Amino acid sequence: MSAHSWNFFRAGGFDQVTLDSAADLKALGTLDQKLWVALACPVDGMEFDADTLRLLDRNTDGRIRAPEVLHAVEWMTRVLKDPGELTQRRDGLPLASLNERTPEGLAVAVTARRVAAELSDTTTTLKVEHTSQAASIFAALAFNGDGILPEASVDDEAEKAVLRTILETVGGEPDASGAPGITLTKLESFVAAANDYVAWVTLAEADPGSLLPLGDATGAAAAAVAAVEAKVEDFFTRCELAAFDPRAAAPLSRAASDWEVIAARSLQATDADIAAFPLASIRPGAALDLVSGVNPAWKAQLDALRADAIRPLLGERETLSREDWQQLTARLAAHRTWAAECQGKPVAPVGVTRLREILAGPQLERLRALIDEDEARRPEAEAIEALDRAAHYYRDLHQLLDNFISFRDFYIKRGKAVFQAGTLYLDGRSCDLVMKVQDVARHAALASQSHAYLAYCSAVRCGGTEQMNLVAAFTGGDSDFLAVGRNGIFYDRKGQDWDATITSVVENPISIQQAFWTPYKKIARLISEQLARFAAEKSNALDAHTSASVSSGAARVAGAPAATTTTAFDVSKFAGLFAAVGLALGVIGSALAAVIGGFLALPVWQMPLAIVGLLLLVSGPSMLMAALKLRQRNLAPLLDASGWAINARARINIPFGDSLTSVARLPDDATRTLADPFRDKRSPWGWLLALLLLVGLTTWLWQTGLINTWVANITAARQNALQADEASGTTAGSGTPQPQEASAATPAP
Repeated sequence: MSAHSWNFFRAGGFDQVTLDSAADLKALGTLDQKLWVALACPVDGMEFDADTLRLLDRNTDGRIRAPEVLHAVEWMTRVLKDPGELTQRRDGLPLASLNERTPEGLAVAVTARRVAAELSDTTTTLKVEHTSQAASIFAALAFNGDGILPEASVDDEAEKAVLRTILETVGGEPDASGAPGITLTKLESFVAAANDYVAWVTLAEADPGSLLPLGDATGAAAAAVAAVEAKVEDFFTRCELAAFDPRAAAPLSRAASDWEVIAARSLQATDADIAAFPLASIRPGAALDLVSGVNPAWKAQLDALRADAIRPLLGERETLSREDWQQLTARLAAHRTWAAECQGKPVAPVGVTRLREILAGPQLERLRALIDEDEARRPEAEAIEALDRAAHYYRDLHQLLDNFISFRDFYIKRGKAVFQAGTLYLDGRSCDLVMKVQDVARHAALASQSHAYLAYCSAVRCGGTEQMNLVAAFTGGDSDFLAVGRNGIFYDRKGQDWDATITSVVENPISIQQAFWTPYKKIARLISEQLARFAAEKSNALDAHTSASVSSGAARVAGAPAATTTTAFDVSKFAGLFAAVGLALGVIGSALAAVIGGFLALPVWQMPLAIVGLLLLVSGPSMLMAALKLRQRNLAPLLDASGWAINARARINIPFGDSLTSVARLPDDATRTLADPFRDKRSPWGWLLALLLLVGLTTWLWQTGLINTWVANITAARQNALQADEASGTTAGSGTPQPQEASAATPAP
């Protein structure tokens, strides 16, 4: 167990370590990594200094890992006298803070004093701008200690020509200045390849008769033979089989059905199906005709064979027998074996003559000397890099720790966390939990496990063409108007504004308040949809009736007989309908009377409880489900989907979620004028119509006796409730109730 005493704070439902002292930083390597919030994060997509991330990423794999963070902290504890200064996040490395008693601190201090002296004799603090400039200046020098020699570092033209040849054949590596150059390894690779190629060519020069029977043209002849070798062997074998059995000639030339397959389409000589056919017609013991009767797909290759190999080695031929073919391949067998053993192929385009000149000249040795001279300045380059690293770490390392080992910046809201890209303003809200996304579909597949309401947006830089994808977590307000296509404005960490458009959403509860109103909104939406459907049906029916009437009238005007029927109103047909309507109203009225009667029968103090109970009955399930999901809201899936390795369940509870999304509200000291010149005009006709409908309905209910029935039911329910209360009160007070008159007539003992 570690002897260091750690301090933790609780946020997001889990314990997080605080790193506020030199002792904390020195003992960081002993802290159990199971207590770290993150173990890895990507370099891309973070709102953090890119140069600092580059320096932290020691293996250049595009990710910052726990061992790399530990290495940076341990190194800085040896560079600084008091590593606790890192917690101050100051922009500027004081020369007096460097620890010259350690090798790392001494190397940085020596270089820092030299750089400071070049700036000014009074400079005591070096900022990142100073160290980065020094590193850039040193990298641009002809010899910058990286062991890479670019063309600009060579003065002699002959040496430059050799350097370019090396770059073109075996390649190079980027110099610290960014220009391509060669290393000692690349130079030696070129020399080895050149020696191998020259030695290989020397073998042919020593035995040109067998290895180069046609001199420089031997390669073309061998290539022409190799191009048709398989097809020529196939042709002669088929002809030999036909000689063995004449019946095999026809099928070996391909069946008629094979020709029918390709006969129906437009054909070209390069057709792959044609190339699969034999070189020529199969006949017992036939020679290969090189002029006529040749498969058109192979005509060009056979012409090259005749010109490059047959004519120079065998003489003019119009046909090629089996014996001629064997003699031809035998003449080129030694060359083909030698060619297959070629060494130093990368430098072959240079040519053996030029390679011999380079190997024999002094340029290679001079290039070696220049590379050694550049390599000799490596300690100085490493010192400059170490100084630049120390300046970046001094300013940024503690910020990374509070966004990696703990999420202190995020939960304590000391500025924004490194994964927060900016602020999204949309639908009367500002969202602070906004992250950059590379692949929306892949991100959403995992981010949905966060149980947060997510809106994926496509952002375009205002006045520019830059684009990026964002995901914003809405943790306040409601989702009624958050839909695909809604537009907003996104402000990045630099204050630049972007046009943002919602492209997809992952729906989850946003708040308990929203869940409370959700059932009522659904009921209102259902009623609205039913009314709209009813109105649409009636409108369509009216349109159809009007169209039929117009058509009938037009027919009468034109003199055409129109079929008209007049049906008298029959009350008996509608008696059942009226009875059904009356019965339905009676049932509804009885139910309402029972509910109202029961409610009125309650004591006054119980009526509010009944109303609350009814509201909970309707909204309770929705609120319960929302509360369960809001308790599960988690930041970890959002970051995991972006490439982080989150090591904790980073909860976003309701109070913290409310702080991440701000809903529009008037300032505390604002004044408001309630007179709205564009408010809806109040018309008395609506109230009059409602009053007339109420009077008519009341009259009809009175005439049908329903009101008397309801009043009787309510009265009976009220009396029953009172009797029940009296009975329960009497029973509780005296056990068996006694008439008052009898009690009064009984004399006292």
